[in-house]
Amino acid sequence: MSRATTRELVDDAVSRSGAVLAFNVITLEHAEGIVTGAEAAGAPVLLQFSENAIRFHGGRFAPLLAACDRLADESAVPVSLHLDHIQDAELAEQLILRAGDVGATSIMVDEAHHDYAQNVARTRASTEHAHRRGLWVEAELGAIGGKDGAHARGVRTDPAEAASFVAATGVDALAVAVGSSHAMTTADAQLDLGLISELARAVPVPLVLHGSSGVPVEMLAEAISAGIRKINVGTALNVAFTGRVRSFLDADSAATDPRRYLAHGRDGIAETVAALCEQLIAPIPTTFEGAR
Repeated sequence: MSRATTRELVDDAVSRSGAVLAFNVITLEHAEGIVTGAEAAGAPVLLQFSENAIRFHGGRFAPLLAACDRLADESAVPVSLHLDHIQDAELAEQLILRAGDVGATSIMVDEAHHDYAQNVARTRASTEHAHRRGLWVEAELGAIGGKDGAHARGVRTDPAEAASFVAATGVDALAVAVGSSHAMTTADAQLDLGLISELARAVPVPLVLHGSSGVPVEMLAEAISAGIRKINVGTALNVAFTGRVRSFLDADSAATDPRRYLAHGRDGIAETVAALCEQLIAPIPTTFEGAR
């Protein structure tokens, strides 16, 4: 059991009325920690690569994705690779064309910073292109807090508009604004669980929650019950990683070998991932049909 597609993992979550966790990758240590944590919990997992992370690597996305593709091949649990929050049109084009070469099976085309009509038109065009390349496509409607521009705190996704958006664009999943916010370092956001239930009834594709690091785990479980099927986690991993590295260096000011402190950071990520998987995700059966 190892490589899987995002479609397989999300479809499995839908069939169980559960969710799949998707964790943001910045470095190879992130990916190794995520997979180690998922293996400890016996849970499937998505490795996500955002536009910001790709820019951190100088725009060279292939080396890290290719390494993570091999990591997924050797994992003891199903792992898929997802391209997250891609806003730049030129980068989206490159990623769609080269996704298969680096093992990615899905992409989030993020046009939510445009007005509704532009969001629909741009998302539809990208979705049609991505589908021709065999990719599963996520998009966003509403404004999820924690980012600049249109991502304003307090905005919510309208159920009727969401249903129309999905019908007009043909996307496979929809990220919705229901009270979470990106980049939160404390878990005190309050989700609109009633709205999630309304969206789940109105929208014929799986719902995605972004900004989940800022949501209490008990409320994440309630969100799953209300209809969330993919949960994105990023900041919580960085908090764990940086905290462990900082503690190590504070205790040993003479340390110079990065392997020593990076290992502690990676362990912090693994423990965070394992805990979230154990609390939110049922272990996947060894007979999972999506396993490669």
